[in-house]
Amino acid sequence: MKRYMFGGWLAGVSMMLFGCAKSTADLPAVRGFEPRRYLGEWYEIARLPHRFERGLDFVRAQYSLNPDGSIRVVNSGVRDGKPRSIEGRARLKAPEQVPLAGELEVSFFRPFYSDYRIIELDPGYRYAVVTGADRDYLWILAREPQLDGSQLERLLERAKSRGFAVEKLEFPRQRGVTGGAGGANATRAAAPHRGE
Repeated sequence: MKRYMFGGWLAGVSMMLFGCAKSTADLPAVRGFEPRRYLGEWYEIARLPHRFERGLDFVRAQYSLNPDGSIRVVNSGVRDGKPRSIEGRARLKAPEQVPLAGELEVSFFRPFYSDYRIIELDPGYRYAVVTGADRDYLWILAREPQLDGSQLERLLERAKSRGFAVEKLEFPRQRGVTGGAGGANATRAAAPHRGE
């Protein structure tokens, strides 16, 4: 895939680093995190909107180990029919912590790193809820291109109770996902009911 930088990614990273939205410091990262189990491919089920992902569909994140023990991050998607991707690296924020917390720092433009806090993680590592340093950042990820509708509803309700603006979530299209039962993220317009 030909590599393109996501338009506006630097602006998004800057907002994450220096934004003044409500902090997520009160939301603990998951404990007992196993980085090797987190590796591999994740599909983006939902996200709060930002310039650096505007109009992106078929969004995926691929995590793999670098020789130095850090994590290689490749985010990819399609905008206007053109593939886009960006590569970065992640590292554990507190590698000495026991049990290990699901809290990382991610950089696409070194030396700048931003928070990547996993606040919910399926025991089987089938889905994850991730935020940044503030509540303007939220992603729901899954190992499959779609997430069971009832499970997604539960995640949305919990995100709402934690102070995230779930009514603003976008649901990017994923290849092979169609509308109807179980297809909650078939299109950006097909947002499921959020219990508002």
